[in-house]
Amino acid sequence: MARWGAALRNIGALFGDGIEQPAPTPSVDVYHYPHRRLRHYRRATPGSGAPILLVPPLAVTISCYDLRPSQSLVEYLLELGHEVYVIDYGEIGYADRDLGFEEWVDDIVPDAIRRVSAEHAHAPVAVIGWSFGGTISLLTAAADPALPIASLTAVGTPFDQRRNGQMALARSVGRLAPTRIVTEPVRLLGGIPKQAVRVGFRAQSLERELTKPWFIARHADDPESLARMQAVDRFMDEMPGYPGRFYRQVYRQLILRNEMWTGTVHLHADQAIELAAITAPVLLIGGRRDSLASAASVAAGAEVLTGSSVTVVEVDGSHLGIIAGPEARTSSWAAIRDFLAVTASEVDGVLTH
Repeated sequence: MARWGAALRNIGALFGDGIEQPAPTPSVDVYHYPHRRLRHYRRATPGSGAPILLVPPLAVTISCYDLRPSQSLVEYLLELGHEVYVIDYGEIGYADRDLGFEEWVDDIVPDAIRRVSAEHAHAPVAVIGWSFGGTISLLTAAADPALPIASLTAVGTPFDQRRNGQMALARSVGRLAPTRIVTEPVRLLGGIPKQAVRVGFRAQSLERELTKPWFIARHADDPESLARMQAVDRFMDEMPGYPGRFYRQVYRQLILRNEMWTGTVHLHADQAIELAAITAPVLLIGGRRDSLASAASVAAGAEVLTGSSVTVVEVDGSHLGIIAGPEARTSSWAAIRDFLAVTASEVDGVLTH
């Protein structure tokens, strides 16, 4: 009877105020401007090692790095002793339709890297990006090799779309259909509205959505499982939109032309970014069950980043799971921990010589 009582209380909470209320890791603003709010997560004691900048992808909130207690990369990095920062882009709407990759690659992310470095006696910064956050981070480093970057970590960031399942299909369709058929509706809307982004992300996890009632029934007496499910639902319900120009660049340059794989990304007519220009050590993490960035498409980066030492790690998990899943602590995050330790010792060795 006690088990049934607990189950009923959990179900009531799930459809009421929630199993677990959001509890983001406390942070303070370093600066706050449109689409570039730099947050510094609080530490009880000064950190050590390279300061870390987390770069989110567009169309998600910064909670991807801080989903809930025990599923927070931020919390994990703080436990390791690092100073941790994140860029918060805020809401994206119709007024932002002309924003493209270059706003992030040439302005928003470089400014954040320089500021984080300046906050720590101009120390080089360890940059970590998930999904398109990894793409933005890599392009930023390649566009300006003089930036104070200690290392780059890209989690679930595809390079070769030919090895990327659904995107390979999109490339095939795109070669048959005029580009305007895909890009013109987005241009008229000013981008991908947040409602469409949320529906699209849920569609990528169709099995999860269809089996959710059964999951709730099986775990009705398990508040931890229900809290994890609710945290993911909350994350998807808070997704902002894509700017129109950014989306068109993704479709043309990254999907159809596969420019991350060719090694030269053309953001506009006057800017060709050579990924081989990256010299900082790079960690690439791919998920075996990632439907948006297959492990093979991620690992292809080792063939592109010829100017850098590249470490490739393959873990089990979905696109969100590899950065925020309950198993990430012992897989993706552990790989990041080890990579940061190795790169820190390499930097110390250079400085002592």
